[in-house]
Amino acid sequence: MITPINQQLLKKLSMEAIASPRRRKNHNFHENCEAQTHRLLNAIEPNSYVMPHKHNDPNKGETIICLSGKLGLIVFDSTGNVEQKLTLEADSETVGVDIPYGTFHTVFALKNGTVFFEAKAGPFVPLKAEEQAPWAPAEGDDSVTNYLATLYAMFD
Repeated sequence: MITPINQQLLKKLSMEAIASPRRRKNHNFHENCEAQTHRLLNAIEPNSYVMPHKHNDPNKGETIICLSGKLGLIVFDSTGNVEQKLTLEADSETVGVDIPYGTFHTVFALKNGTVFFEAKAGPFVPLKAEEQAPWAPAEGDDSVTNYLATLYAMFD
């Protein structure tokens, strides 16, 4: 069955993200975690924290395209220094990115109602310790709020 990706779906997903404790919600198009290709929508609201991470598997580069709202993306070197920052926004000059494997990065919503399309190779494998940024707080840590504020400050 064909699934339309329309404004109704984006708004529904955004409402689910608002109601979620993590302030994000995904809508998978792939059938299960073992699928060889993962295609999904990610709705993310401001102040949702995605710990900086990388994917070491050479098959796990990822593509992100902003469909609504506004997304901040930061690329880091291996010690946590910012190498690049991009703003992704639907109907703007830069709407998406292709992130090579082995690249530390994070994303966060700069506007309410932010939804992006993500594609990367499957199957799903939880991040290993060496794929998580050692300089960044883990999700749920008390220092997340301050760390996230420093990231947002780069986009003021």
